[in-house]
Order: sequence, then C-alpha cells, then structure tokens
Amino acid sequence: MKVISKVAAASLGLVFLGSSSVFAQSLADAKKAIDAEQYQKAESMLKTLTTTQPTKDENFFYLGWVYIKQDYSDSAKVVFNKGIAVNPKSALNYAGLGAVARLDKDNAGATTNFNQAITLAGKDTKPYTYVGLSYLLPTTADKKVAPADADAAIAVLTKGKAINAKDVDLLIALGDAYRSVLKSNEAYSNYSDASSLDPKNPAAKVATGVLYKFANNFDGSEQQFKDALAINANYGPAYREWAETDLRWSLTDPKMASAKIKEAVDHYKQYMSLTDQSIESQMRYADFLILAGDYKTLQQVATDLSKSASTNARVYRYIAYSAYENKDYPAGLTAINTWFQKADPKRVIPRDYLYLGRLQIASNQDSLGILTLKKALTLDSSQTDVYAEIAKSYFRQKKYAQAGDAYREVTIKGGHSVKLTDYFYEGISYYYGYDEKLPTADTLVARADSAFSYVIQKTATAPFADAYLYRARVNELKEKDRNNIVGYAKPFYEKYIEVVNAKGAPDEKAKKSLAEAYAYLGNIYLYKEKDDAKASENFSKARELDPTNKSAAAYFQRKGGAGKSK
Repeated sequence: MKVISKVAAASLGLVFLGSSSVFAQSLADAKKAIDAEQYQKAESMLKTLTTTQPTKDENFFYLGWVYIKQDYSDSAKVVFNKGIAVNPKSALNYAGLGAVARLDKDNAGATTNFNQAITLAGKDTKPYTYVGLSYLLPTTADKKVAPADADAAIAVLTKGKAINAKDVDLLIALGDAYRSVLKSNEAYSNYSDASSLDPKNPAAKVATGVLYKFANNFDGSEQQFKDALAINANYGPAYREWAETDLRWSLTDPKMASAKIKEAVDHYKQYMSLTDQSIESQMRYADFLILAGDYKTLQQVATDLSKSASTNARVYRYIAYSAYENKDYPAGLTAINTWFQKADPKRVIPRDYLYLGRLQIASNQDSLGILTLKKALTLDSSQTDVYAEIAKSYFRQKKYAQAGDAYREVTIKGGHSVKLTDYFYEGISYYYGYDEKLPTADTLVARADSAFSYVIQKTATAPFADAYLYRARVNELKEKDRNNIVGYAKPFYEKYIEVVNAKGAPDEKAKKSLAEAYAYLGNIYLYKEKDDAKASENFSKARELDPTNKSAAAYFQRKGGAGKSK
C-alpha cells in the first residue's frame, strides 16, 4: 500500500477537523475520483477516511474497490475483511469479498459472499450494483465477459432495479451487462434512463458512446464523448474510451487509419493527463499500447516502469510481449521468466505461456517452446493460430509428420482464420514426412492428397501450379508396383504443365519442375502406354528444360544418344 505525502496528509488533516457533513462530502469526492479513474487520489482519500472514520464500513469497501480496479486483489481482500470486522452486516464488503473470490477463480466463495451481500442489502441497491459489477470484472486474457457471468449480473441487477429503478449507477451497470452479451436495445434503454434521471452524469454518456462504438457508429460515439466532456471537461474516462473508439475506427476504415491512430494517441495522452500519473495509470497506458500495437513505445514505457521499486510485477509481462514483437528476444525471454517468478500463479494467463513459447522458439529452444505452446493451448483451446506456430517450428526441425499433424489441427479447428497456405503446408509436411516403412505411411499419403485437393478446388479459377505439382508427387507414392505402373500422378503432372506454360516463359525453378513432369510422362508412355514416340517427345522436353534430369538422361543413354534435341 502507498504512503500519502506529508503535504497531502497535512492538507487532509485540516479538512477532517470539520463537521460530519465534510466527512460525507469527502467520501463523495473519493467516489467521484474512482468514477474518474483517479485511483491514486481516491486511495489517498479513502485511506485517510478509514483512519479518521474507522467505524464506517463504506470507507473500507470503496478503498478495497480501488484496489480491485488497480489489480491488487490481495490488498482488497484485507480491506474488505476490515470492513466486515467494523460491521459484520456490511453488505458492500461481502460483495467485495465475492469480487476477490471471482478474480481468484473461487466460484463457490464468490457465490457464498454474493448471496450474503444480497441477504444483508435490504432496500439498499448499492450491494446489488457492486455484485453486478463484480460479475463483469474481466478474468480472462481477452477481458471479455463470459455469457454466464453477464447473465448472473443481469439477474442481480434486475432485482436491484425492482427495488429502486432510479439508482443511476445500477442502471449504467445493468446497461454494461446487457452490452456484454450484445443486447444493444436493452443496454441503450438503461443508459437512456440513467441520463434522463441524471442529465449531468458523464458516465451514462460515455457508456452510450461505447455502445455506439461496438455498432461501428463512430460519429454517434464521438458525439456522446463530447457530450460527456461538455458536462465535465476533466472526465478522463471519456478520453480513454474515445481513444479506444479511434483505434476500432482505424481498423474498420483503412482510409481513416492513420488519422485515427494519431487521434487515439492524443486522446489517450489527454486521459493520462487527467489521471494521477501513477504507476497504475501508466499500466493502463500499457494496456492501451497493446491494443494500438505500438510495441516500440510499450517496451520503453514498461522498461521505465520496471525501474521503480514499487512497480507492479505485471510490467514484466508487458516487457516480454513488446520485446518479442520488437524481435528483442533475449530481453523478452528474461522478462517473461521474471514475470513467472514474481507473479501470483492466479495472475498467469494463457497468453503468458503463448509468449513464453514464442520467445523460447525464437531463442532456438524449439522443443521446449513447443511444449510451452501446447500448454497454452490446454489453457485456451480457442487460440488455434498457435497450432500454426507449432507446425512451423516442427517444419524447421524437419519433423515433418508432426508438422503435418499440427497444420491439420489448424485446418480443422481454425475456423475463419484458416488460410489456403495452411492446407498447402499441411500437404507438404505430410509429403516430406512420408516413409514407406512407417505403419502410418498410407495415412500420410491420403492426408497430403486431401490437403492438395482442397487447395486445387479452392483455386480453380486462378490455378495454383505448385498444388498440382505436389499432388502429382504424392500420387506417385501410391504406386506400389514399379513393374505395373497405374499412372496415378499423370493428370496432375499434365495440369501442372498446362498451368505453368500458360503463364509464359518459366523461371529456373519452374524449369526443373516442368522437366520432372515431362520425365514422368515419358516413363508413363514408355512403360505403360508402350508409345516410344510420345516417350521420346516428353523426355526431350525434360532434357531441354533441365539437362541434369536423371530420368531423361537415362532414357537417352539407353537409346544410345538417339533422339537428341535439335
């Protein structure tokens, strides 16, 4: 916990010599500071209040809530318990303990404490509000609210609304809950009611702006933020949400991208100037930089933060992520290992294992990196792109069959993110991984053939030559009796020749592959079709394209040099 400066303490001491109405106003001011995301200011005020008004359980709750918002859940738990010690029937502090339990992934503990909070709440709707907000606290790497949590929030907040439909904070929280499950009409209705009840409340305007943002109504969103700032020009959250809206705008409208990214940075700097410039506010800036993809600035900000003795260990996560993206792998690996050493295990998220694995692979620790990436997948199976990273690492190590299996996971589980190149590399991996001595040899051939078939099907209007080439090579592997050739590869080599020749003069690489195709056809005509004229024609083309082609050279050697090209 932080220490108030002597000057601040002296100033606060003078304030608290006044009447009880001043005390109440101070709590109100602290709550305003929380709403404005001026957490250090709110913390200082509330720590003083818990000393000067030690019997008021609300003071302890709001101090604990500040710690929750700053990601210090252990400190929050201590303070909430102090609030309950002061007042065993403190519904708010039981709501706080439920929030801590949720963040600790203790669902049973969360439910017990939330139920106790509601039981003790009576007609006071604040506990309903904070139980609802607790269900909306992010507990996953993507910071999305699970539908079940949103439904739980909606249920408890709806009960609170039945008690007091004019609680503006509760209405905004209920709108947030509906917004998290994409029920935009219900969200808008609650935000609108909140604004009608309290036209001077900037939070309701900002919440409406966020709702418009997710509907890509960026002009409407901006107007809501402007309206909030017209109410309170120093309301920082309006600038923060405006910055994040600019980022989304930049991603959906390429023509506006450059201007909107610049605006986003400017708005976020304005937000920072209106907060307390504390380590915590800079950590929020780091979160923004990740969203903005500005890893160069992030690495500098995070590295500077790491030099502070009182910094949050999470800063090492930021250093690791940004160093990886900036290809500063030694710094990244050191930082991610430091994060794992310092972090409470409950704070480690799947993405941390993802970056650890990436940094290990980038540091030539492929085998260890693959194991780490697989652990990341066991913790979050939705990260299907990780299979491609695993596949590439296997491929670099020439572990082709394993690479094929990993690419197969991509093509099966990747959904809309799957690319044709993933199918192509699945096929190549299985092709190179083929060994006729393996019990799975036929399976590898079948999977490779299927992958290349899919690529050919999807590129029918713009033929992909190499897909035909590799499908031909795979089908050659199906020939079990060299003395009785079936010619499985023939149609694919013919198509390869057609596609390449249609593009004009081939380059040196294509010449060798064309020679391979013509030589194969030469053998088909020689041994299967018994057409020596066609065989000679194709072997001649193969030799012209690649004088080192062994099949063509062998054919003409047997012919005693006859049929040389002119």
